[in-house]
Amino acid sequence: MKYFHEKNRIYVKENNDIIGEVSFTENKDGIIEITHTYVSFEYRGQHLASHLLEELSIRLEKENKLCIPICSYAVKWFQKHVEKQRLIKK
Repeated sequence: MKYFHEKNRIYVKENNDIIGEVSFTENKDGIIEITHTYVSFEYRGQHLASHLLEELSIRLEKENKLCIPICSYAVKWFQKHVEKQRLIKK
């Protein structure tokens, strides 16, 4: 699966349609605030949202940044992936 990176989101497409994305902003302190995770109805249950958060966590590590999960999916994802909790701004 190919991930497309933009300044404030990472997304995946199929047949030129966006089928999933994670959106975020960078606050004035340089912390990434994860605000939204979306997967098209027909692609739900295939772990696409989890893969998007994994891709974002890789980006955070590469850019040496921390995050604040705001959207409910991101909060739950970080709770399940304790090895990634070091990326959360305390």
